[in-house]
Amino acid sequence: MQQHNTAIISIDHLLKRFDSFTAVNEISLTVGTGEVFAFVGPNGAGKSTTIKMLITLLSPTAGDVLIANYDLIKESDKIRRVIGYVPQMLSVDGSLTAYENLLLLAKLYDIPKDERNKRIEDVLTFLDLQHVKSSLVKTFSGGMIRKLEIGQAMMHHPQVLFLDEPTTGLDPVARRNVWKHLLELRKLFGTTIFFSTHYMEEAEEVADRVAIMHQGNIAAVGTVDQLIKQTKKPNATLEDAFIYFTGTTIQETGNIREIKRMRQTARRLG
Repeated sequence: MQQHNTAIISIDHLLKRFDSFTAVNEISLTVGTGEVFAFVGPNGAGKSTTIKMLITLLSPTAGDVLIANYDLIKESDKIRRVIGYVPQMLSVDGSLTAYENLLLLAKLYDIPKDERNKRIEDVLTFLDLQHVKSSLVKTFSGGMIRKLEIGQAMMHHPQVLFLDEPTTGLDPVARRNVWKHLLELRKLFGTTIFFSTHYMEEAEEVADRVAIMHQGNIAAVGTVDQLIKQTKKPNATLEDAFIYFTGTTIQETGNIREIKRMRQTARRLG
């Protein structure tokens, strides 16, 4: 794991209410430049709502956020230029080829015409998708679809890449393959990776630091080792740390609606 001294994301008392329901309850944290930061917790904990605020899709009820020194409220257009986002739900067009999907994003990000082809070819090569660049995406496996979605999000070389449950529904081999490319992306470009997950072992394996999210609150933040050590339990895991800080297991905190949505996503990714 690496040390990251300069903050690229600063969150101060971020709050989101929907009528009388508090989805995110005045959370505060910082994420360092080049850090792999995991937001862990069950579906419904507030992870996706937080990410949607950070990527400017949802307006906060209160609080302050800086991303790459840009103010979330006053400079949201500038923030959109320096971030990438891979949503939990499908974000590629199955009726287009891999190349056409990336070309569409290159145009949306105003990548100069004379640079587009090289940028697309570089992304395809980086993600090991060069051999299927002319194939329709609807023929792809779940792992290939997820890699292409990451490719879309990195077309403009973002400083921060946000991923919402990036490996839901993928088998262990596809999951490792996706993370191999994400960690290479961090190594090559210094990209900060901020991802949410309910897979504790995933966060344990790849994250520099972890925030445990529970019922709209951050129960704890630290390295995996720091969080595990506080349980004072021999051979503890991040799952044990989650139980220690929240008083419940991740399975117990889910609900039928969220589980149904997660399974629909899993079926989508094959």
